[in-house]
Amino acid sequence: MSGANPFLDPARQEELYGHASRLAGRSNALMRAKTTGRPVPDTIVGLVRAHHERPDRLGLVLDLGCGRGTSSLTFAQELRPRRVVGLDAAPALIEHALQRARRMPGLPVSFLQGDFHLLPVAAGSCDVVVAAFCLYHSPRPQTVVAEIDRALAPGGLAVLVTKGLDSYREMDQLVAAAGLDPRAEEHESLYVSAHSGNLAGLAAVSLDVLAVEDEEHSFTFDCHDHVAEYLATNPKYDLAPGLYGNPGALAAPLHEFVPDRPLTTQSIVTFVVARSRGGRP
Repeated sequence: MSGANPFLDPARQEELYGHASRLAGRSNALMRAKTTGRPVPDTIVGLVRAHHERPDRLGLVLDLGCGRGTSSLTFAQELRPRRVVGLDAAPALIEHALQRARRMPGLPVSFLQGDFHLLPVAAGSCDVVVAAFCLYHSPRPQTVVAEIDRALAPGGLAVLVTKGLDSYREMDQLVAAAGLDPRAEEHESLYVSAHSGNLAGLAAVSLDVLAVEDEEHSFTFDCHDHVAEYLATNPKYDLAPGLYGNPGALAAPLHEFVPDRPLTTQSIVTFVVARSRGGRP
């Protein structure tokens, strides 16, 4: 990674999210490796049921950074609100989410392209706003949280989710050992803007924090080829030309320089549940 943090660099967003297949490849490789940790959309559903005053009579649920629509579809199925709106800045991801929704007719879900710094909803219109694994894409996450507060109805609930700063550090060690990026362990965390250590504080500026839950998620990649599937679209590292987006080419130096064995790595996933202050300072 050269220069700006890729999660905070506007010039790299097309590279990262211009094709839904790139995110799908990285996500699928990670989920195949997962050994511990609850499914995040299901966990969010449980938190809404536990903390919202009327979880069986929800109006609008807004899902920020909805990506390919997995979480939005889960909320529509499990929470049965009047409506779910998924919002994402990437047109390719919104189109993919819309295609998935068309295969599930009858669900009260729709998708919009938009900027989470200026939410395209009326003040006080949302019973629930979810921001999972997206606030670290903003250099001003506190602005997004203030917008979430504006969007929430009195008594409305926000669920914010992020990762720990040192997530997947074993991956950094492997990349460095294989010579793919000798400085892999020195790069700034992708999650520096909104991470497990600061998320509750970011929320507390605009919202009343009700609960904070930290959960360790573990992943075991069974071989170098599996690792390469994940690394091929991970923007953190300075890879040689021709390696980014090419799992086969990435796997070759892993096999050459490091014995092929399973790689186990971890990430702390933090859930913050907060409530609108309803005009209170």
